[in-house]
Amino acid sequence: MGFKETFNKYFNNHSETLEKHWDPNLRSKYYKTTKDKALDVVTQYFKRKPGCEVMATSKDHGEITINFKGKRKAFVIVTIIMVRPLQTAVDFSVTTEGSLFDLGFSHNLITKFYQELKSEMTPLDRVN
Repeated sequence: MGFKETFNKYFNNHSETLEKHWDPNLRSKYYKTTKDKALDVVTQYFKRKPGCEVMATSKDHGEITINFKGKRKAFVIVTIIMVRPLQTAVDFSVTTEGSLFDLGFSHNLITKFYQELKSEMTPLDRVN
């Protein structure tokens, strides 16, 4: 990890996943499921998770918005897109509230969400 990546990780209040992110932990993750099933599973996951309040769910757009109230407050948007039958991408966008930078909190929160979702849905190792 170079200077630019380190700076962006710690001195920023926003992190999001991308198909080709410089950090492997923030690359889009794929699951063996349909969009609707993934949307239901992820919505239920956040409804059960302490400190999370699901604000809205859009089946048409494949988006879930969440207010996260842990040791820091954050606004989370989850985007779910089916790229092929039984191959669905889940992406996160996290913005920490109340400061100009979050010292890696938003970055680490996404990593934690992905780790916990492994037990909820079947991850795909790679996408062709």
